[in-house]
Amino acid sequence: MAKAKSVFFCQNCGFESAKWMGQCPGCKEWNSFAEEPRIAAKKTLTSESSRREAARPRSLSQIEISETARMSTGIHELDRVLGGGIVQGSLVLVGGDPGIGKSTILLQMCRNLSQKEKKVLYISGEESLQQIRMRAERMGNFTDHLMILCETNLEDIRETITRVGPEVVIIDSIQTMYNENVASAPGSVSQVRESTGVLMQIAKGMNISIFIVGHVTKEGVVAGPRVLEHMVDTVLYFEGDRHAAYRVLRGVKNRFGSTNEIGVFEMRESGLREVPNPSEYMLEGKPEGASGSIVTCTMEGTRPVLLEVQALVCRSNLAFPRRTAAGTDLNRVNLLMAVLEKRAGMGLSSCDAYVNITGGIRMNEPALDLGIILAVASSMKDVPIDEKTIAFGEVGLSGEVRSVSMAEQRVREAKKLGFDTVILPEVCRKQASRVEGIKLTGVRNVRDAIAAIL
Repeated sequence: MAKAKSVFFCQNCGFESAKWMGQCPGCKEWNSFAEEPRIAAKKTLTSESSRREAARPRSLSQIEISETARMSTGIHELDRVLGGGIVQGSLVLVGGDPGIGKSTILLQMCRNLSQKEKKVLYISGEESLQQIRMRAERMGNFTDHLMILCETNLEDIRETITRVGPEVVIIDSIQTMYNENVASAPGSVSQVRESTGVLMQIAKGMNISIFIVGHVTKEGVVAGPRVLEHMVDTVLYFEGDRHAAYRVLRGVKNRFGSTNEIGVFEMRESGLREVPNPSEYMLEGKPEGASGSIVTCTMEGTRPVLLEVQALVCRSNLAFPRRTAAGTDLNRVNLLMAVLEKRAGMGLSSCDAYVNITGGIRMNEPALDLGIILAVASSMKDVPIDEKTIAFGEVGLSGEVRSVSMAEQRVREAKKLGFDTVILPEVCRKQASRVEGIKLTGVRNVRDAIAAIL
């Protein structure tokens, strides 16, 4: 008998090789190659006439865009992350940890669309019809425009979509789907890549919006080849601790909108509830009169979000003091503490330091630097910061406080939530001075900032 041919795929980027390699030449990842049978020739999924029609080039001016090109999901936070709504014929990947709320938000979206008399098809490869019905009972009333299908064979799914003709399709999840033309098991690199390719042809050829649920690995990325994220139009990630009440939906890639927007949700018994003003919930439970705590502001797209930065500094009994950061980059925290020691004369080299961004949200914007600096200084000196004070600004290695974007919007958000003092870079004070009724304290370096509050 002829020996079955196989190929090796990089599970990180999808690089294909005829033999196993220790390091992937494409992404330089070690021990990422997996052996799978060679993919047989694929059956075409479109007719000859539709291929000829699609192959005819047209000038840009001949392409018409209707006003109904985007479809509202009925969830304002989801529409914001998508860039204004669902684009017809788009392919959207939704990833996140187990139990974070991926299937829940998509089922709520299906409910809203069905109530608008949009034909929606929900295809599940993980749950039975009865299990989906039990989950839907908690979320409210569904209309007959929502149809449920439990199937994992992509050829049967394609035939069903062609026969039903829905406007929106949900695939839950891509790791359970399989293509008969691929010999490997469902969830493998080949199956995930080929199955996504089939769904992309369906979305573009039939002008149907398709949402794909993707499992994530322990590193927090979608399981399967990295090429999966390159194939789809939009990649959305759910963030946050699944044991906590709040979730953050972040757009990592979006061909039809901004990738800086986030949507904030609260998990309840009836499903996910929108949080229209994240700043209020981020500041809930802020301690009064405690050192090492200050409020700062970060920008997520066009939305300013106020966060509480907490720091705890204490003398260490270890040869190498511990440094821990939750919600921000640990290397950035170590850099800022070095700036404090060198430029402000604080002896932090023998201290343990713990920095936390409250609310279970992760932020890495440079505007958080000044808040982290002041929180660490407050904890080191054990002097509390005024509760009505907010600070933002980027800190350089020379100890200078550099400008940040959208200073006026940040100050307006602080004033709306009742803060009366803002510590900001001196170069941003003129721009933010248009906001009346709030005190602006401009600082040029970390020494000025520390002197302004301590």
